[in-house]
Amino acid sequence: MKYMGSKARHAKEILPIILAGRYLGQAYVEPFVGGANTIDKVPGIRIASDFNPYVAALWDAAVNGWLPPKFVSEDDYEAAKTSQDMAYKGYVGFALSFGGKFFGGYRRDVAGTKGCVENMKTQSRRAYESFEKQAKNMIGVSVFHSDYKKLPIPSNSIIYCDPPYAGTTKYATGSFDHKEFWDWCIEMDSMHHTVFVSEYSAPKGWECVWEKSVNNTLVKDSGSKQGVERLFRPSRA
Repeated sequence: MKYMGSKARHAKEILPIILAGRYLGQAYVEPFVGGANTIDKVPGIRIASDFNPYVAALWDAAVNGWLPPKFVSEDDYEAAKTSQDMAYKGYVGFALSFGGKFFGGYRRDVAGTKGCVENMKTQSRRAYESFEKQAKNMIGVSVFHSDYKKLPIPSNSIIYCDPPYAGTTKYATGSFDHKEFWDWCIEMDSMHHTVFVSEYSAPKGWECVWEKSVNNTLVKDSGSKQGVERLFRPSRA
């Protein structure tokens, strides 16, 4: 699903690193599941959580068989902003928005113009087909609406975190305490969980185990900039 900061492009590269050494029955946990573009490719016991209530409601509905409407017009998009259906609002707000930013503007192709019926049909079809396929791969996932610090995590889990990045566009849930987050990760590591974090940089005591140059559209300045996506884990040195 379209989602700001999605790891869909990198999942095939980072998952073999994250899952290396995973044993039968070991839980895989994502406290910042977002667009679920990584967890949907993981087998076995999976736990997904997000502090954004619309994200949590959407995936909870999806794992229980819910599917969105096949066509969402721009008028539907605007009306969804005040919808009381949290799963539907989550779907429209993310999957039908430019860049996957929550209600960041109705998505169009390059040639698409506002109000063009054919463009709306194309974007709705693409969003629906992508979500339908992804929803099937989410069956069996336990979904929580929770702050990462309050999420119940089974012993010796693999925890993959893709938090709001420092210095980037703020997420819909507002400000994020990065120091508190990194401290929590160290605490999880000390409790014998296997912890990985996606970010551009990490504090002292973390090692980079994967990196790749990308066009970054999350920076505060307008336009796209070159950035380096990295995957970190606690240093064993």
